[in-house]
Amino acid sequence: MRIAVNTRLLLKDKLEGIGWYTFETLSRIVKAHPEHEFYFLFDRPYSKEFIFEKNVHAVVANPPTRHPILWYIWFELRIPKVLKQLKADVFLSPDGFLSLASDIPSIAVIHDINFKHHPKDLKYNHRKFYNHFFKKYAQKATRIVTVSNYSKKDICNTYHIEESKIDVSLNGVNSNFHPIGLHKQIAVRKKYSEGKDYFLFVGALHPRKNISRLLLAFDQFKSSTKSSNKLLIVGAKMWWNKDLKTSFENLQHKKDVIFTGRKSPKELNQLYASALAFCFVPYFEGFGIPIIEAMKCACPVITSNCTAMPEVAGDAAFLVNPFEINEITNAMITLNANSELRSELSARGQIHSQHFNWNTTANALWKSVEKVLEDC
Repeated sequence: MRIAVNTRLLLKDKLEGIGWYTFETLSRIVKAHPEHEFYFLFDRPYSKEFIFEKNVHAVVANPPTRHPILWYIWFELRIPKVLKQLKADVFLSPDGFLSLASDIPSIAVIHDINFKHHPKDLKYNHRKFYNHFFKKYAQKATRIVTVSNYSKKDICNTYHIEESKIDVSLNGVNSNFHPIGLHKQIAVRKKYSEGKDYFLFVGALHPRKNISRLLLAFDQFKSSTKSSNKLLIVGAKMWWNKDLKTSFENLQHKKDVIFTGRKSPKELNQLYASALAFCFVPYFEGFGIPIIEAMKCACPVITSNCTAMPEVAGDAAFLVNPFEINEITNAMITLNANSELRSELSARGQIHSQHFNWNTTANALWKSVEKVLEDC
């Protein structure tokens, strides 16, 4: 069979959430299924590292999809022609975008529909596009794959999709994440946090990540405890906005907040494994991979009690209401003071994280592809 795949988010040195999902699942699927031909559809020059096996063929279709108008041109004008030329049997889209102009059987991986619930978190043109097209994509898709049971129910209820049409393929986590020894932890703290204990956040500084409340909670923690602890924020500042800037500038203890920018997986491992606790309190997540990354590194986790996060965290995290700054602060105070609780959460997290791996994710995604191929 000839399987065309939307790989526009496979960007060298710029992989983020959905890009990593695409990388981890496809690298396994193409290797496990040499009997099929895979056509990776890029919107710009690509890195050869993404051509995982001999049965992968790269196709570059311009223009680069940099904003909603170009999204429309690429998916509605360019992709239908490419799929027809390739004589593709199925179109797999790991980022959920489909082509309404093509009649090729299609699989949309819709990770979440946060834009429906929090539209103002996105730029005006982006939220208009998402809210107009994703309902159509969900209805058109031959099958839908999503990453949590929460997202499955959300998609079903919001877009009136039959449950039988949606498969759940839980996200995995990089197997290289692991705890490190005390001497390495001390070295990491000297490098990143002036040798002090620190709370850690990892992720894009997107509004739904709730960074403003996290900053205010940390400020309250500092005022209450007089602790020397730092807060490390790891992630690109592409979503740095006026509200976030104002929250930061008004902090009493902003000198104790350290923005590190993006870090490599190896550096992330060291930062997770050396943190006092991982503080990840978005108000919306379809999954939340950093929760499991932290757990694999034996880092105690504070996370939100809403959307998919309780499902992902299980009984191995300290859950808080992300809209209540005092709850986040109290969680920080509690974990800072209670080494036994930190040890308990660390142990539970390591056990819980074993349930999440990319081989299982890739196999589940492939089963969805097979369901569509069987009907071709």
